[in-house]
Amino acid sequence: MRKPFAILVILSLLGLGLGSCNGQQKTPLVVFAAGSLIIPFGNIEKAFEEKYPNIDVQAEYHGSIQVIRHATELHKPIDVIATADAALIPMLMYATNMPETDQPYADWSIRFASNHLALAYAPESKYADEINAENWAEIISRPDVKIGIADPRFDASGYRALMAFALAEIADKNYGLFAPMFDKQLTFPVTIFRGDELTTITVPEILETKPESHIVIRGASIQLIALLESGDLDYAFEYESVIAQHNLKLVSLPAEVNLGEQANEEFYKQVQVNLDFQRFVSIKPQFRGERIGYGVTIPASAEHPDEAAQFIAFLLSDEGRSLMEADHHPMFETFIADSYENLPSVLQAIMTK
Repeated sequence: MRKPFAILVILSLLGLGLGSCNGQQKTPLVVFAAGSLIIPFGNIEKAFEEKYPNIDVQAEYHGSIQVIRHATELHKPIDVIATADAALIPMLMYATNMPETDQPYADWSIRFASNHLALAYAPESKYADEINAENWAEIISRPDVKIGIADPRFDASGYRALMAFALAEIADKNYGLFAPMFDKQLTFPVTIFRGDELTTITVPEILETKPESHIVIRGASIQLIALLESGDLDYAFEYESVIAQHNLKLVSLPAEVNLGEQANEEFYKQVQVNLDFQRFVSIKPQFRGERIGYGVTIPASAEHPDEAAQFIAFLLSDEGRSLMEADHHPMFETFIADSYENLPSVLQAIMTK
């Protein structure tokens, strides 16, 4: 029943483009976005193109870090970048200059949507009749359970899954949750250091599972959906919006763990994930726990910045909000601009400083 979506994901991840050509000359608008936005952005694209028939949105989806690397390292001409972690934009784009101009790839961003981290599963998953918000960490750590995690070197949900275990340990005062899940599962270990005020998880440069591992890693969390549907996985860390979009079963994680609650913002800050990743030559990626916030910007290298600003304005409009929320993706009541003075004027007009 979901095969058409599986084909859509494959085409999107391969960058084959989703726009159609009707023989008229249109302005191509290249949008790179987090994989968890495939379905809502697909509907945003349709409505936007109906309103602006002279624009052809060409969307491609990856893990959020990969989205940015396509601009900053592969130098692709991208018009709109949308990530599942708004903090990635200043970290990886403000701090990286374009070689031809020596100017940063971006100098502003907008935090526009949130989410909750959760566990997706199918009715046939092992222990489906037993798992709940209290015992989830113990259930998915069992050796006979196949659990899917996005690669934290490329996808925000991957490093958030690691955070979830550390936050669960702190919340429950049970510091034996992380080891059963991760010990002896990887060729080079993911390590955890529990300080008095900060728990630090370090991801190695090479992240690969051992042949007998119960962990399955993919480059983007959306790639885990097909494995759940086929029965190759029992559980996967996904965002609640994605789980709802695919009619999968859901284990809601506690508020202290799901990284989606404003009231728990300070609690989330007790955890940090570091990437020991040499591909980032001048940047040491460090992700501090915070409420999930999706970010959007226009790269300085964009070929169609005016049309890109139109797309973002549509996304942030009442119609855009309605489409996002119809696909179970929550938007912030108030959008938060970073470096408001650098926003295009059309976006300044709809933002508060």
